[in-house]
Amino acid sequence: MEHWQLQQKQSLPLECKIAMTENKITDWYNHFNGKVYISFSGGKDSTVLLHIARSLYPNIPAVFVDTGLEYPEIVDFVDTVPGVIYLKPKMNFKDVITKYGYPVISKKISNVVQGANPGTNRLKQLQGNLINKKTGELSAFNCKKYKYLLDAPFKISDKCCHYLKKQPGDNFQKETGLKPMYGLMASESRFRQIDYLKTGCNAFDIKKPQSQPIAFWNEDDIWEYLRNKNVPYSKIYDMGYERTGCMFCMFGVHLEKGENRFQRMKKTHPKQYNYCINKLGCGKVLDHIGVKYDDYIEPPVQEKLF
Repeated sequence: MEHWQLQQKQSLPLECKIAMTENKITDWYNHFNGKVYISFSGGKDSTVLLHIARSLYPNIPAVFVDTGLEYPEIVDFVDTVPGVIYLKPKMNFKDVITKYGYPVISKKISNVVQGANPGTNRLKQLQGNLINKKTGELSAFNCKKYKYLLDAPFKISDKCCHYLKKQPGDNFQKETGLKPMYGLMASESRFRQIDYLKTGCNAFDIKKPQSQPIAFWNEDDIWEYLRNKNVPYSKIYDMGYERTGCMFCMFGVHLEKGENRFQRMKKTHPKQYNYCINKLGCGKVLDHIGVKYDDYIEPPVQEKLF
């Protein structure tokens, strides 16, 4: 698929997108003879996907991975949804960061730092020396700006998502034979856009088949659907949170403008904040990457001088 085709789909009115999503769900359901499920995080995107899927197939199961890192409001909401299958990871967050390291910056950067041993391409990436073999020029995958993470007084790893989310889902698929549908959108990140352009909504032929029937939607579509259809959603979104992943995850926090997730957590969830920052040691990690986590102070408004 070309990028312009994705842009064309993203510009369609919501009712057209709903119809297209219903077709993608139906194709997925029929292809696997109904042996499918919704990967349900309790967030707004998967809530919309589940609502559409169950308007077509009321008994389609929703699968929720209870990592122990969800906001309480997310868990409370999931508990109100019928037909949810709960999965538990074998490791918890404390086990993962103790054994492997903390999730910082992004999955990609954490993975590079963890594997940056002497003589490896990952070390060259962090040093800014990796060469593109085809062109002979410096590689676009160099990430020298994060070289300082090599000197971090703590371990860094991307293993958290694997052990807390991916592994329980993979095990469930192997045990049941059910194929997943995810509430992912291409607009959320460059990597998700690249993935969508490669496979489209329904990736039938990859090693682990998966569907993302709302991939061509955007944030405004999600909210318009929830409000127009009067669909219940987690009240966490009414508390100032735009993203509702794992509470203690530090991926992307360095990019947040204004009040970041940890400053907000201090106000809304002080118990979890104290455990995260002080007991789990996330405070020292945030200090090292230059992210503030104390009380947020709104910057003064500067008056224009004419």
